[in-house]
Amino acid sequence: MNKEHKAGFVNIVGNPNVGKSTLMNDLVGERISIITSKAQTTRHRIMGIVNTDDYQIVFSDTPGVLTPKYKLQESMREFSEGALTDADILLYVTDVVEDPTKNADFLAKVAKETIPVILVINKIDLLSNQADLEGVVAKWKELLPNAEIFPTSAKEHFGVTNIMNRIVSLLPASAPYFGKDALTDKPARFFVTEIIREKILLNYDKEVPYSTEVIVEKFDEHDGAIHIMAVIYVERDSQKGILIGRGGSMLKRVGTAARKDIETFFGKKIFLELFVKVEPNWRNRDNKLRAFGYIE
Repeated sequence: MNKEHKAGFVNIVGNPNVGKSTLMNDLVGERISIITSKAQTTRHRIMGIVNTDDYQIVFSDTPGVLTPKYKLQESMREFSEGALTDADILLYVTDVVEDPTKNADFLAKVAKETIPVILVINKIDLLSNQADLEGVVAKWKELLPNAEIFPTSAKEHFGVTNIMNRIVSLLPASAPYFGKDALTDKPARFFVTEIIREKILLNYDKEVPYSTEVIVEKFDEHDGAIHIMAVIYVERDSQKGILIGRGGSMLKRVGTAARKDIETFFGKKIFLELFVKVEPNWRNRDNKLRAFGYIE
């Protein structure tokens, strides 16, 4: 007799830069979320789906919780708060260096949750001894008394299997929510924009990466190759100049790095064209945020 099939939504929340995307990519086994050392790299809720014969887990990586400074960040905060309302299991990710009282109002909401909460204390490889870890764990036990605590190093893959096993044991009985061959709910174009954005984050400093948005305007697949045309939007002419670089050198560097990763992602030859356009103050304009998929 077959075991009853289990399925559920596991939402990953926490402050920026604690390793949520690294953890999700490890749990899903695919490179779905952008990972860089810069904060605010995840702007949308990104789903990664794990399937076996016995269960389906729908992971959702959310933007880091932050106090909004402009409308784009308000939308990102809503994605994170929405994750508290539609989960079967909540994964709250922190790390050993973060101030536990940061975003206390959001933490208070997590503490009131009636669904199972798994508290992941990430980056334990940064601690020098067991006593330090015990101190961190004790602090979090006070803040989230109902949570199960898992000390982890997602980067080193330490403790991740234990988290996965516990998630599976907590899943409710349910039919799958998505097809069993699904890896994500996002279309192919979305991952192209995420890869290009990652390269911008890695190659530029200060405000430029956070003022950019990438839109794929052409995605033509034929003869085993994909021809992609993408537009990078910025807010000011000065940012456009920085992005392009002298003689187009910086844009070429971003394009080459992005093309290589996109080829790996799709397993096909990629022809990538990048263009830069100025869209003043787009992060505060509802019509642009709607067009870019931040407001429904």
